[in-house]
Amino acid sequence: MTAERSSERKDDHVRLADAQQREAPRPNGWDDVTFVHHALAGVDADRVDLGVEVAGKRWALPFYVNAMTGGSASTGVINRDLAIAARETGVAIASGSLSIALDNPELLGTFRVIRDENPDGFVMANVGIERGPDDARRAVDALGADALQVHVNAVQETVMPEGSRSFSSWPASLEAIVAGVDVPVVVKEVGFGLSAATLTRLADMGVRYADVSGVGGTDFVRVENDRRAGRDYAYLAGWGQSAVECLLEAPLHAPTLFASGGVRTPLDVARGLALGARAVGASGSFLSVVIDGGAEALISRIREWSDHLAALHSLVGATTPEALRHTDLIVRGRAADFARARGVDLDSLARRAGGKDAR
Repeated sequence: MTAERSSERKDDHVRLADAQQREAPRPNGWDDVTFVHHALAGVDADRVDLGVEVAGKRWALPFYVNAMTGGSASTGVINRDLAIAARETGVAIASGSLSIALDNPELLGTFRVIRDENPDGFVMANVGIERGPDDARRAVDALGADALQVHVNAVQETVMPEGSRSFSSWPASLEAIVAGVDVPVVVKEVGFGLSAATLTRLADMGVRYADVSGVGGTDFVRVENDRRAGRDYAYLAGWGQSAVECLLEAPLHAPTLFASGGVRTPLDVARGLALGARAVGASGSFLSVVIDGGAEALISRIREWSDHLAALHSLVGATTPEALRHTDLIVRGRAADFARARGVDLDSLARRAGGKDAR
């Protein structure tokens, strides 16, 4: 594919993803999780510390700007604004897939701007699982990245007009990447979820981090199907598991987990942390903010999320994100149905605080 055509595809992705974000709000998997309210459990807000450790470094916030875009002039502007917002707020950031720039080096600047504008921040590069270790190292070096996201997207490739259907080589390719780079690898779905079996397999491969990236946010079946002349894969919309479902069934020996997919509010972040995620990523919710108002609007939004998340910690009596894992949760709806079918004990989640109103 030519650089021009590849850039057009990246612009199509942003346009279609943004259009989904502007649709009427609809429930997603995060709505299946409710904190049990204990009226005397709160703590002073100034005791809350939102910092978490990831890959040997401390993140000031337990949420991050997840992979979005890059590869065209307009997406380069978006990446610049995302990077400025990350720099000013201290939030970690992941690039979109650098595969297009690895094939077309003249487009690398649309990604490199993430590091240029954010020289001291935590930056994750991103490549597809089919790429070899040489390409993975090139992507890391291009951004001076602290970690590498390797995205797995078989469902998207299936619907993508120019997508691949050759998936059997992916495990060996991933193992080669993990062995071939000097930074932590985060295996990331693109909105269809990572099952317990997949997380077990990743752990056996030596993968230390995984972003379950479940259904509920930008649906890449819809994005790619809208690019098809016949729009003939519409029936696959909604394929996969939500981040909530993935976190609920994650095995104890799973890699350290990140959660993303349909994260809309600080409450969704708190839900993900309470279900065991080390940090929670948002893409679509931040994309529309940047498109409408640039870096300054996203800076304001991230600071708002930080303030609200600290307030939620205070409300439920958790002084750290780790402490949220000891709060009482009720799981209902589709997530509860999924969990019961998969043998997950939901009753224990509702009694994690040991019956105490104050902790």
